[in-house]
Amino acid sequence: MTPDALPAPPDATLIAADIERAFAEDLGAGDATADLLPADATASARLTCRESAVIAGTPWFDACFRRLDPAVGIHWQLHDGQRAAPGAVICHLRGNARALVSAERSALNFLQLLSATATATAYYVEAVAGTGVRVLDTRKTLPGLRLAQKYAVRCGGGHNHRIGLYDAILIKENHIIAAGGLGAAVAAARRRHPGLLLEVEVENLDELAEALAAGVDRIMLDNFTVPLMREAVALAGGRVPLEVSGNVDLATIGEYARTGVDFISVGALTKHVRAVDLSLRLQLD
Repeated sequence: MTPDALPAPPDATLIAADIERAFAEDLGAGDATADLLPADATASARLTCRESAVIAGTPWFDACFRRLDPAVGIHWQLHDGQRAAPGAVICHLRGNARALVSAERSALNFLQLLSATATATAYYVEAVAGTGVRVLDTRKTLPGLRLAQKYAVRCGGGHNHRIGLYDAILIKENHIIAAGGLGAAVAAARRRHPGLLLEVEVENLDELAEALAAGVDRIMLDNFTVPLMREAVALAGGRVPLEVSGNVDLATIGEYARTGVDFISVGALTKHVRAVDLSLRLQLD
């Protein structure tokens, strides 16, 4: 991904709020260890990636250091959405030594987590290449970091499902039961929120036919087998986009994609993440 093709990160005020929460839990009243360094000492640092990874989270990384040293110099060799090879130098920094060591852990936490999310997404996107299927994230995000992780998904080539419960409607089994039936639930949703995307989750072909008749915008096939996915695609006949959810991993997503569905949502993109191995080494000037 080229720098000019990067997805837009969340607003700077939201990133700043993420940084304040991170510093509140890590710095507290102050960094007692960094106080051992001379207040006016400067240092340089080099950030290295120890494994193959798609980079994501540089706005959070930058904001951590600039919160403590507004004059810090940060020079990126790789940008969000680009893949780093093992041993690659990602960026160089130079600034106040106390600020560099105090911000290091929070900055790395953001970059390691978000790069992990982007890297996992890239693997899933590669697994469906050539099928036309879009890989979607879910609401299974780390509390307080949803917009950050959804940005990282876009850096990895994936797409965002709804951000929260407010910007799209997904009618599931319990909603249908409470509303008195699928048709009644859809009618109520259209009446109350006519401008929102309306999706219904179905568990069998009969429910699929009912959702098609109700005129929804998208249908989620929940835990369908591969043969049932193919039947669902034939039944829908392109009238409504179909999304697959449930039991999706790298071993299954390619086969699911080849059934002809339009979207596959994967909770693992944001939930089952392993931090990317990064190393920041300082040198006093």
